[in-house]
Amino acid sequence: MKKLMALFLTLTMSLLLLTGCGGTASTKEGGTVPTTAQVQKQKITDLAGRDVELTVPVQRVVAVGPGALRLVTYAEGASMVVGIEETEKKPNLGRSYMLAYPDLKKLPSIGQGGPDTVPNEESLVSVKPDVIFVCTLVDKDKADQLQAKTGIPVVALSYGDLATFGENLYRSLNIIGSIIGKEKRAQDVVAYLKQNEKDLAHRTKGIPEGEKAKVYVGAVSMKGAHGIESTQAKYPPFKYIGAKNVVDETGKNGTVMIDKEKLISWDPDYLFLDAGGYALVTEDYKKNPAFYQSLQALKNDRVYNLIPFNNYSPNIDTAYANAYYAGKIIFPEQFKNIDPIKKSDEIYQFLLGKPLYAEMDRDFGGFKKLELGK
Repeated sequence: MKKLMALFLTLTMSLLLLTGCGGTASTKEGGTVPTTAQVQKQKITDLAGRDVELTVPVQRVVAVGPGALRLVTYAEGASMVVGIEETEKKPNLGRSYMLAYPDLKKLPSIGQGGPDTVPNEESLVSVKPDVIFVCTLVDKDKADQLQAKTGIPVVALSYGDLATFGENLYRSLNIIGSIIGKEKRAQDVVAYLKQNEKDLAHRTKGIPEGEKAKVYVGAVSMKGAHGIESTQAKYPPFKYIGAKNVVDETGKNGTVMIDKEKLISWDPDYLFLDAGGYALVTEDYKKNPAFYQSLQALKNDRVYNLIPFNNYSPNIDTAYANAYYAGKIIFPEQFKNIDPIKKSDEIYQFLLGKPLYAEMDRDFGGFKKLELGK
């Protein structure tokens, strides 16, 4: 009886010890399954104002719509992605997150993708994600419908005002972090973006508006390449540095197609050209050189190249890189301690884990002075 009692006590203690450890982690496709003690139900209020309940941290994610996948990679969630849109698999120069994570293209397709397409519920369900992040489907009813049809939690994200990105973007990053178990990383990304925005603004804060040079950016890419008439009001790189963007006087926000003659009346001191449409500008120059030669920016050799950042919604990293380069050109004294190339690689490294300026230089010519007609 004593031996049996001792054996019973031994087995009981062993069982208690195992229970106290909370179980062991097992693995599945897409990552490590957290222990039972780590998993918890959480209610998230997304950018469509919806309350979404899901078990966090998740292990398998998909991102639907322009910009959604980019935000997941910023939060270091690329390894959790189990499928991507077909449009992400195509060669798309300038999508920095796809340059940093090329293996994402090997994942199964979750539908066509694109700004005007409807999510493919069957394809989404087939890759068995724990959550569906959506970035343009911010309509509450549509998000609810997608969640009901797939049976998978749908969380709506947003970049907010594209001229500043701002609080909606920061909320989106923090929501992703809390769902994928990367809260600290998301907080660090938000802090880094705010730090750069503050630094850019501070450098030119004391310059009176009347003393600032007039600037214009042409050939801005938006759903394809465009010529010099394509520009942007409240252009983020200019807005960050407080530059005097002549297009802002229109009172508009975002992409604007102007009459070319308007550019002559504005006659900016500095002319920047988006590399995505530069070829169209050179073609137009050959047809009408007198128009371009009438601009003081050309007369004074002040025409510069910028890297396109509007590609499946803004590549925020490149937008900041452009801001530091434009600042160096327009406000050389205020940006004298900045090397735009090194700063660009710092930004890419922090947000995406890889210095990407060399790739941007290869694809778009990088930061340099342009000589139209030569």
